[in-house]
Amino acid sequence: MVGIVIVSHSCAAAEGIRDLAAQMAGPELRIIACGGMEDGSIGTDAMRVRDAILDADTGDGVYVMVDLGSGIMSAETAVDFLQDEEEHAGICVQIADAPVLEGTVSAAVSASAGDPLEEVISAAEEARGMRKLT
Repeated sequence: MVGIVIVSHSCAAAEGIRDLAAQMAGPELRIIACGGMEDGSIGTDAMRVRDAILDADTGDGVYVMVDLGSGIMSAETAVDFLQDEEEHAGICVQIADAPVLEGTVSAAVSASAGDPLEEVISAAEEARGMRKLT
């Protein structure tokens, strides 16, 4: 099953998004919240993201949801770290180009259905076009 990592500058935001997605997807899906810095302050940390990717990995790929630009940089750096580590170089990791909340929920539902990484990505990216009002 595809794992999901939520990278947010806020620990509370990452955990809240994880909790919502987990209720929609079920307990068997690995959704890891990676928000804020180690000391609880606002920010993102590439090494913490790296560790979250490893926690989320089941062998079917990991999809990383991000909230803001520097979170993307932290996620990219984390992927670079993993590729430089021989024992983790084979992990398939994709960074999302999708809204963090809606995309995570859509990705989680898709992943929990056993969809492959490409379909999980598609589900999350389709969330960009979701209208809330008609």
